[in-house]
Amino acid sequence: MTQLYVRQEVDARLRAALADAQESGVLPAAAVDDLAVERPQDSSHGDFASSIALKLARQMRMNPREIADRLAERVQADGFIQAAEVAGPGFVNVRLSPAWLASCVEAVRAAGSEFGNAPKPTGQRVQVEFVSVNPTGPIHVGHARGAVFGDTLASILTAAGHDVEREYYFNDAGAQMEAFARSLLARYRQHHGEDSPVPEDGYHGEYVVPLAERVAAEHGRKFLEMPEHDAVRDLLEIGLAAMVQDITGDMARLGIQFDVWFTERSLYEDGQYDTAMSILRERGFVAEREGAVWFTSTDLGEDKDNVLVRSSGAPTYFATDVAYHYNKLVERGFDRAIDVWGADHQGHVPRMKAVVRAMGIDDERLVIAVMQMVAFKREGETVRLSKRTGGVITLRELLDEVGPDACRFVFLSRSAESQMEFDIELAVRQSSENPVYYVQYAHARIASILRLAGDRGIDWSDGDVSLLAHESELDLIRKMLVLPELVQTMAARLEPHHLPHYAMELATAFHLFYQKCRVVSSAPEDLPITKARLKLVDAARVALSRSLSLMSMSAPESM
Repeated sequence: MTQLYVRQEVDARLRAALADAQESGVLPAAAVDDLAVERPQDSSHGDFASSIALKLARQMRMNPREIADRLAERVQADGFIQAAEVAGPGFVNVRLSPAWLASCVEAVRAAGSEFGNAPKPTGQRVQVEFVSVNPTGPIHVGHARGAVFGDTLASILTAAGHDVEREYYFNDAGAQMEAFARSLLARYRQHHGEDSPVPEDGYHGEYVVPLAERVAAEHGRKFLEMPEHDAVRDLLEIGLAAMVQDITGDMARLGIQFDVWFTERSLYEDGQYDTAMSILRERGFVAEREGAVWFTSTDLGEDKDNVLVRSSGAPTYFATDVAYHYNKLVERGFDRAIDVWGADHQGHVPRMKAVVRAMGIDDERLVIAVMQMVAFKREGETVRLSKRTGGVITLRELLDEVGPDACRFVFLSRSAESQMEFDIELAVRQSSENPVYYVQYAHARIASILRLAGDRGIDWSDGDVSLLAHESELDLIRKMLVLPELVQTMAARLEPHHLPHYAMELATAFHLFYQKCRVVSSAPEDLPITKARLKLVDAARVALSRSLSLMSMSAPESM
């Protein structure tokens, strides 16, 4: 068996016991899919529990306790399973062999930085597209949650065996970019002493002022001496490059590296927009009325049709999204495209799924995760404005105050569909009340123990892990073995929020072990157990470090 995928092996043993009971006639035939193998919250009930007997009772017309008895007696105790017992109305509880659990320490250490990874690739290509903020200003904290979610989800999917690409989509065409360029021109003219108000529909944030000053320093009065249309065109490119550079830097500070930076313009330049519109026309989902071009989404059960091209001839954002998803799912052929959107895009989901179907694509291949809002708190009060800019807090300001590790951990701590509060003061507090500090301190303590062993000249490479039998030792091993299964669960459900909670539980298991079991002893007679426990500590280092790396957080050697 794959030693680190314990639940699957328990499931296989129970399936074999059920098949044996049915073949021997002690249980009647019955269809079964999920054996409902779970880890019970109370470890006194065993390492795993199955409620399959309760589920089969109606089909088999038997008392569930009797079904469970006949199953349990066919689960053979061996080097892996210590015992299978029946509890309550018909639960089958499985206890793993302590000796087998101890042996897993070596398997975890051998896995190293790949601990938790799937044993083989899935062969599925997955794209995760996230952040994708218009390059018209700095990234604000409202986008940070989706950034952390998307990046961590991509790491989890990679660990689960998928071939994953991270992508940022730039809306670098259209009215918003032109409004940004005109705003930059207005600030540039103001810098040169002209009375040039920022357009009403423009960008009034103070961040445009230093950008205009940079343009003036590099280009002098150049843009005052050319036609406005040409100045706007050139400043659009300059402003776009500056904003992309800022966004790239902010993402790097947050620990995010994108594989692809995809531009809206390329959809027009490379023909995907025309192709996608032609497909919708050929399949009968386009109508022209009121001077505009419409996607007839009502033909697919939607409440209303949606405009693709305005009466002015300008494509809508929806139209470019259609072309973009055609590019993702057809031209680039991703098996799945996962979009991470903000809560304000919730209403856009049904029509996006509908238009994918209209193009003849299985809409199950498009997955849209919608991130709910975040409220930032300081001293119990909601933080609304930035003292420095007088506007929305930028991601850069939050990173300056709490650091990338705290940002990532806190943003990941709630499911995407849950609204959340970000307590700025708690995120920087260096105490066990701060979960970020608590988890990273556990890794630092592990590193300290291993350094102490090195300082004392203890060679623990020949440590005998079979000596590990204390309940806190076994509990720590049990907690480590959750990670490979958790990676698979998070990847299947697209739920990275379980990861920080697991890291907390693993840190707690380590701290409890450290309290109850002395690791490095100076007594000669304790040398064998010292060596064994040092191997256990090293395995805990592997598991905790891997948990942190999946969240793109640092694993400090000291604190």
